[in-house]
Amino acid sequence: MPQTFRNLVPDSALVEETISVLRASGGRARTTEVAEVVLELPGLDPSLATALVSELVGEDWRVGVSEDSHEVEMLCEDDECRPLSETDFVVFDIETTGPKMPPSRIMEIGATRVCAGRIVAEFQTLVNPRTPIPPFIAGLTGIRDEMVARAPTFEEVAADWLRFAGTAVLVAHNAVFDVRFINHEIASVFPGRRMMNSHLCTVSLARRLLPELKSFRLVALAEHFSVPHRKRHRAGDDARATARVFLRLLEHLHENGVRDLDGARRFQKRRSEVGGQRSVEPSVSS
Repeated sequence: MPQTFRNLVPDSALVEETISVLRASGGRARTTEVAEVVLELPGLDPSLATALVSELVGEDWRVGVSEDSHEVEMLCEDDECRPLSETDFVVFDIETTGPKMPPSRIMEIGATRVCAGRIVAEFQTLVNPRTPIPPFIAGLTGIRDEMVARAPTFEEVAADWLRFAGTAVLVAHNAVFDVRFINHEIASVFPGRRMMNSHLCTVSLARRLLPELKSFRLVALAEHFSVPHRKRHRAGDDARATARVFLRLLEHLHENGVRDLDGARRFQKRRSEVGGQRSVEPSVSS
């Protein structure tokens, strides 16, 4: 079943390191180089290196190995180099029964697809977490046990979510939390797999593009950009507000000459450009 979803890949840090080596080498490298850098096995015979690297990356469609030339090659387009104007983004938010996984579970997913500078599709569903929702979380989100009792489980919505996300770049406010959490749920349905999608964090982007702001919470950014944000801590509305904030951040990137994902990750507005001391605030979710 995992093979039917192009955005599912083996959850392997060594494969990701291999892709980093290939990216730094222009998309292609000798298997002996990968064996030395990634597997820490220097001086291998090319045939042996090729066999070992083939076994390492064999289940990941993004990487191919040539037994004839003893080379490894990236088979997928590199998101980092694709123009932002030609990149599809899926801006998403999740509501969970608590901050740590496990034991916490996802109880709502909201997502918005952004293409060519506009919102083109939305995805939203409650999720039955199969665990009681703590009173504090119920009070914060308004999501209660009776609301999710007949909702689909994550296993039942996983395929729809993966199809909606596709291979788009994922965007979230405090993205590390959301991406890790959803990949934890993915692994419970597809053991040993995770989403291969690149991701961007609107908290990090806003900090680097607008360091003069005093707060980088979603509510503060929405207010700064005059973005409607009706229901806080509900996945659909948070994702929609984040998408509109993200569109404004994309405008700022364009104005600063940033044209691709790698540039977006690296860009940092200089202090002299904002005329004052930058504020420091811990990274928080909405």
